[in-house]
Amino acid sequence: MPLSNSAFPSQTRSHRPLTILARYGLILALVAVFAIFSATTPTFLTPANLQSILVNNFTLLAIVSIAMTFAVSAGGIDLSVGTSVDFASFAFVSLVLAGQPVALGLLAGLAVGAAVGAFNALLISWIGVSPFLATLGTLFIGRSVQQLLTNGGNPVYLPPSGVPQAFRFLGHGYIAGFPVPLAISVLIIAAAVMLFTRMRFGRVVLSIGIQPSVVRYSGISLGGHIAATFILAGLIAAVAGLILTATVTVYIPSSGNAFLLNAIGATFIGTTLSSLGRPNVAGTVLGVLLLSIVANGLLLTGLNFYWQQVGTGTLIFAVLAFSFINRKTVGA
Repeated sequence: MPLSNSAFPSQTRSHRPLTILARYGLILALVAVFAIFSATTPTFLTPANLQSILVNNFTLLAIVSIAMTFAVSAGGIDLSVGTSVDFASFAFVSLVLAGQPVALGLLAGLAVGAAVGAFNALLISWIGVSPFLATLGTLFIGRSVQQLLTNGGNPVYLPPSGVPQAFRFLGHGYIAGFPVPLAISVLIIAAAVMLFTRMRFGRVVLSIGIQPSVVRYSGISLGGHIAATFILAGLIAAVAGLILTATVTVYIPSSGNAFLLNAIGATFIGTTLSSLGRPNVAGTVLGVLLLSIVANGLLLTGLNFYWQQVGTGTLIFAVLAFSFINRKTVGA
């Protein structure tokens, strides 16, 4: 007679706390760091600081991390999301300085970001280069192109009198008391949730990341879906580039790469929220929020930038290691 789980009640009960910790370790870490900074930093819970976390720390990283989530969901990675951010910013600034309309500059920025994704798609889907190597190459090319276009990496400023009011609104405006950049990030997050949960394309992308051979044998265009995923990732990252430019009114070469490592970290931290260890939008958003709170809290404590990076890296390692060790223990 087959044995049921009830034949080993003590083992099942002993693993239950570990299962909970493995599944909800991200949420527990988020609650823990929030509580620690609330107790140790007097200004952490002030409305101004909480808004700063959402607008200055969370917004742009969330958008770039959603782009990364698409690439990782398809079984790859996109190391060139920062390049899409930078090229979108450069395209907009260049057209506005040339006297072109804001709308044309915005469309050009989005198109350039999508073009970066299309270049990755060409390398990955049609030539067969691995996503890691393809996007790494795009990162290096993009960095070099920016250096060439700006005489060695000089910033390109929009003069105060030359910044259109409509564009200022994109970076500093409010809608019903809600910051416009944050509203855009929320819309992108909601659209990503709908795409992955309600649309066939999203379900196919998730299937590609899990079992690409099954997708291929099902008659679904594997290369086409992977290509579309990387184009979409480039387009989403370009939105972050436009918001960044609208906020600081300057294009700084390779500034988009500052989001890369944290976007990777947030995406993989988010996988701990999935029972299968897969990328998911909710997990990525919580991962971004965790990193945003840590960055803000460490800044308030007076630690210099390099120690902030040590703290962030340690946290990413701790959350991932804790989850993986617990899953291995539970599965043993």
